[in-house]
Amino acid sequence: MYNHILIPVAPGHGAECSESVDAAQRLLAAGGRISVFSVLEELPSYVASYLSEKKIEESANEVTTELKNEIALDGVDVNAVSGHPTNSILTWAEKHQVDCIVMSSHRPGLSDLLLGSTAARVVRHAQCSVVVLR
Repeated sequence: MYNHILIPVAPGHGAECSESVDAAQRLLAAGGRISVFSVLEELPSYVASYLSEKKIEESANEVTTELKNEIALDGVDVNAVSGHPTNSILTWAEKHQVDCIVMSSHRPGLSDLLLGSTAARVVRHAQCSVVVLR
């Protein structure tokens, strides 16, 4: 059983993470906690130069609010940041002492063989257990 489980969710896909939340609840130790985390892709520098930091922060707050409404579970922390998905997930997990990451993955296609999916990169580089759901 795990004390702190992280569930990464793509922005706009909060309603689809019920399977991940169910799996996390089954793996959670008594008194443990679940955190849901979403990463807004970093904007290219030529686009970001036209937006203020405040606007980017407002976007992250909107995603956080949307996730809270879609998940609607007591005791679940919800966070959103802007950045590179894999790096942000791994950094947040280490910083907040996560001992398990539960995430969904799609069926790999040809592009994943060349580039790799976010789930595959998290599995390869995480310092904690990772459960991947398909």
